Amino acid sequence: MDFTPDPDHEAIRDAVRRLCGRFDDAYWRACDSEHRFPWDFYRAMADGGWVGIAIPEEYGGGGRGITEASIVLEEVAASGAAMNGCSAVHLSIFGMNPVVKHGSEQMRSAYLPRVAVGELHVAFGVTEPDAGTDTTAITTRAVLEGDHYVVTGRKVWTSKALDCDKVLLLVRTTPLEQCARRTDGMTLLLADLQRPEVDIQAIPKVGRNAVESCEVRYDGLPVAVADRVGEEGQGFRYLLDGLNPERILVAAEALGTGRAALRRAVQYAKDRVVFGRPIGQNQGVAFPLAEAHARLAAAELAIRQASWRYDNGLPCGEQANLAKWLAADAGWQAADQAVQTHGGYGYALEYDVERYWREARLMRIAPISQELVMSYVAEHVLGLPRSY
Repeated sequence: MDFTPDPDHEAIRDAVRRLCGRFDDAYWRACDSEHRFPWDFYRAMADGGWVGIAIPEEYGGGGRGITEASIVLEEVAASGAAMNGCSAVHLSIFGMNPVVKHGSEQMRSAYLPRVAVGELHVAFGVTEPDAGTDTTAITTRAVLEGDHYVVTGRKVWTSKALDCDKVLLLVRTTPLEQCARRTDGMTLLLADLQRPEVDIQAIPKVGRNAVESCEVRYDGLPVAVADRVGEEGQGFRYLLDGLNPERILVAAEALGTGRAALRRAVQYAKDRVVFGRPIGQNQGVAFPLAEAHARLAAAELAIRQASWRYDNGLPCGEQANLAKWLAADAGWQAADQAVQTHGGYGYALEYDVERYWREARLMRIAPISQELVMSYVAEHVLGLPRSY
């Protein structure tokens, strides 16, 4: 890895910063409080080519890697958009990666150009009420009938489902008890969402309210065989090409959110005068902010290693998971310290650090909890006995 500043990456940062500068904290505060999807921001990102940055050029995308995508999302979050801004676009960036790698030419040609220009919105349907992160325990079923599957089941925490046309849906085509391995028998389908066989309900939640999280029920939804990603029964393997990039990109979002919070806290510590001097002159205020900077800087190195390995075709499960763990922890610590630095004003909506704090907390449980990352590291990196 080369840490010499890359002019191309700096140009990406500068362009995204300028675009995000058109959408200030007041815009994101309003979107969050009104539960309003940030369409103006989304269209600006699509027009700038950022939504399709990781889609191959032959399908109308930017043809760049997860490294460049992570830089885009870090800058979006750091602008003050935090998770509301990132979640509006990141599913289009990483969610279609299994289609890019394993979809048929017909599928790629039909859908990727529309995703790249922001016309087609795609959700990610994996988690279920009784499965959670135990993905192999999903029960949403797809039964083949002629040239189409019929899907029945229920998913939760499907982001953007109300605003999406399609969902990359993980289903069981073979019941678990009939499989030799728990990861067998699952299939990825690119299914329609806005159909009478689909019921979508938003889940009330504490933050990131500009982008709804939904419970989705499927009751006899037909999905054409042509909209199957790769081979039947291999869906879990294909899904991994979406999960590792997701961890890397969420890590970048946590990093950016932490930096947004830290920037506001540092400025407040310079401006707020108590007992005749800026509060940032006190080590009790200054040192925790300096520590937050150190933690964010270390997390950035982990993110860069993970994205570099992914883009160069190297195994990156350990690196992607550690980047997510470290960045989520660092982002949360920075946001929490920003609230503490503001004192009582940290609880006031107008200062925005409470919004960063609510959104930074999300990354410690999604898309995978900190505890399950440690479980992965213990088993697959350290070689300790499996704990579940």
